Amino acid sequence: MNEYLYLEHDGKLLLVDNDGNGPQKPVLGRINQADSLIRLPTVEEVHNMGIKWEKKRENIIYFEKYEARVIIGTPKIDWPENWAWKDSVISDNAVSPLVRESVYRTIHRVVSKVIIENNQGMILMAKASRGFFNGCWTLPGGFVDYGEHPRLAAIREAKEELGIDIEIADNLGESGNLKEGNDGSFVQQNIFTLEGINWLSFTYKTESNITIENIVPKKGEIEEAKWFTKENALRNSVSLFDKEAIMSLRE
Repeated sequence: MNEYLYLEHDGKLLLVDNDGNGPQKPVLGRINQADSLIRLPTVEEVHNMGIKWEKKRENIIYFEKYEARVIIGTPKIDWPENWAWKDSVISDNAVSPLVRESVYRTIHRVVSKVIIENNQGMILMAKASRGFFNGCWTLPGGFVDYGEHPRLAAIREAKEELGIDIEIADNLGESGNLKEGNDGSFVQQNIFTLEGINWLSFTYKTESNITIENIVPKKGEIEEAKWFTKENALRNSVSLFDKEAIMSLRE
């Protein structure tokens, strides 16, 4: 398996040509592939440049005909003005697919959830009928849309998945409107697999005494909804983010 080194410093990425010469910079909008592909350097090539770095993790990236190990590292240098902006690799066809895929892995996938608690201290959960957690109980929520505040995403997802209207406190008006109260904001980050997809999760808290009869699960996405005690909600949760958010209520 080929091995490469991904060094990023404040949005700047070290790239080399096919002969290991660098730093190289992509050309925005280049369509015709250059003779020398722009790629990630090897550990040896970085050593030859005299750059010291610290390892953070490894990602395994699979393509149809080959796979590569990409070591993610932090360079021990001042800000590298002559390195490439990581955002510039997308629109140059001379940039190796491995570079683009490596950058893609560093982008946060943002999800937003909400703990809906009734006056008996029970938590509302939804049983998914598709997606990552098909057949499992989860907190209402999902992916944050482009340009959307995570708080508004949680409100939208509760409406889409369960057909219910909720409000979440916003003491600072971060999402547009001031609303006093405790939003229970709980932020988590994790990388769960060797493929290196980076997840960022926001979980909020609100109160509702809606009955199950008044909940309308989204067809094809949510099988049913149910109120759980905190202990049973924790026991039935399969998402690490959900578990840690529910556990935070008990502290």
